[in-house]
Amino acid sequence: MADDIPFDRNFDVPAGRVDRVAPLIRRVVAPNPGPFTFTGTCTYIVGEGEVAIIDPGPDLPEHIEAVLKAVEGERVSHILVTHTHRDHSPAVPAIQAATGAKTYGEGPHRAARPLQIDEKTRLDASADMDFTPDIRVRDGETIEGKDFAFEAVLTPGHTMNHAAYALRGADTLFAGDHVMAWSTSIVAPPDGEMHAYMNSLRKLKARSETTYYPGHGPAVRDAHAFLDRYIAHRDARETAILRVLERGETDVPSLVRAIYIGLNPKLAGGAALMTFAQLEDLIARRKVVTDTPVPSLASRFRLT
Repeated sequence: MADDIPFDRNFDVPAGRVDRVAPLIRRVVAPNPGPFTFTGTCTYIVGEGEVAIIDPGPDLPEHIEAVLKAVEGERVSHILVTHTHRDHSPAVPAIQAATGAKTYGEGPHRAARPLQIDEKTRLDASADMDFTPDIRVRDGETIEGKDFAFEAVLTPGHTMNHAAYALRGADTLFAGDHVMAWSTSIVAPPDGEMHAYMNSLRKLKARSETTYYPGHGPAVRDAHAFLDRYIAHRDARETAILRVLERGETDVPSLVRAIYIGLNPKLAGGAALMTFAQLEDLIARRKVVTDTPVPSLASRFRLT
């Protein structure tokens, strides 16, 4: 079903190289490839002389060194964080110590809902629980540098503290992991929430920017058309879940096998969490119920 989105996986960019991707924007890719990070996390440098760094990335010495070398001789005035997964924010302390820049973000990491006992380890494993921004941004707030200005666009869903940053006057938005050209974004409870994620997609659709620079992979071009396909894809997944449940009560593994045909085994855990996120949303909308007082990955589900 993912073939309904025109993904762009043409991204042969070596880690550590500084690429100018737009007049005011440079990119450095971290050496942390994987099934959920693609070729690695993209760290962006915006401006000339006085610059902002967006998503310093993972706490890898070689990546931190590459980013600091890229801004050598320049003043780093802002460090912006889209969200607090471990591939995006853990390099902040080293970059801040070297530059003295203030950090900006929506807030510290938090769950979308109260945690179940079996979810505490999973949340800690993926999240940077140590990051708290110096300045907590509000939706629509302007963050100004010498020759650049960003508008903070809060986009909860992938994580509840996810924020995008629109570069004023450039038709450009730094989308973090909310929208990516190479893949759909994972929404994994308890970190993420599907209802919030879908609302954030529609929020971006109502904006004017047509080019997105994501946290992984190449830029998203013609962003409005891409968002339409993203939204339609998630709606189609929901329809597929409901059709399986029309045949009777079932569990998450059975739903994943029925819906994700030909799935890479390395992505099975993510597919289960995505399915569970959609089930939680369907339960909140009273379309689905469970056999347990609190829905979990071990529950069985049926139509109301």
